[in-house]
Amino acid sequence: MKLQPTSDAPSLHIDEHIARIRLRRPAQANRLEPQDLDLLLDYCGQLSARPEVRAIIIESSGRYFSAGYDIRRIVDIAGQSAADTLENPFEAVIEAFERLPQPTIARLHGGVYGGSTDLALACDFRIGTPATEMFMPAAALGLLYYPSGIQRFTSRLGMQTAKELFLLGEKIDAQKMLDVGFLSEIVAAEALDARVMAIAARLIAQAPLAVQGAKRAINDMARNEFDRWEFKLREAQALRSQDLKEGLSAWSEKRPASFTGR
Repeated sequence: MKLQPTSDAPSLHIDEHIARIRLRRPAQANRLEPQDLDLLLDYCGQLSARPEVRAIIIESSGRYFSAGYDIRRIVDIAGQSAADTLENPFEAVIEAFERLPQPTIARLHGGVYGGSTDLALACDFRIGTPATEMFMPAAALGLLYYPSGIQRFTSRLGMQTAKELFLLGEKIDAQKMLDVGFLSEIVAAEALDARVMAIAARLIAQAPLAVQGAKRAINDMARNEFDRWEFKLREAQALRSQDLKEGLSAWSEKRPASFTGR
């Protein structure tokens, strides 16, 4: 059964090669609720099956990017179960985002808090403004973060930065986010949309098999999940592709290539 989003639930809009996921709960700092998680997983499934989509932008309305997942929902899960271990439902959503085949861009116009820091980190590019800031309040709230999130922060930003963010829980500004590698770049607020779209345009102009194959290899290496045999299969597919022939022809003819993903 197809999920029907409510008026304040995250939306998905696809325009030719670009998909946009928008968080639409600005009055609650774009906090994610349990019903949003199934919807976001559904969006990830839809996008993974749409080869014509070559770039995905995640953005939000209002002052903040997002306050992350409502921690009270996690407490409710813990209180309703006597099991020795528990699954955090938010973790599955972030893993699905990171494993999307298409490259992803996080448009970070404002505050990035709690679980939304991991949502942004799971994206391939994170573009901020001088107003962008972040903090991870897990320890201040008594929450031990889920393992893949801690692993992502540690592998992407380094052990010392991960400790500072998770143990100290201090708010850091855009420049610090750039310095530690959380932000890909900072642009003026009025230039944010143009820069995000320029990156998306650059991505969709590249050969999809090469872009998606490289993204998967890089992420797999960062997770210590790299499978050389699977990569060699993808490499052979790219070497035999029509896109490679088109790319070589366009290069020699000094014209833009027109890739089809085949």
